[in-house]
Amino acid sequence: MAHRIPVIDADECIACGNCEQVCPEVFRLNEALGHSEVINPGGAPEEKIQEAMDQCPVQCIHWQDE
Repeated sequence: MAHRIPVIDADECIACGNCEQVCPEVFRLNEALGHSEVINPGGAPEEKIQEAMDQCPVQCIHWQDE
């Protein structure tokens, strides 16, 4: 069974920090780069990662097969 990992489209990210607030185990706002990044793709259950994705106002976080 394929595992999914979250991927952020850096060009679309507006650096709001919502994903980090919901799921800091997986996401971090990198202010120097001006967007969020995935720091630990398997750091939380998929349900919690999905919750962070759902909180993204520009929907720039997507699932990708590992």
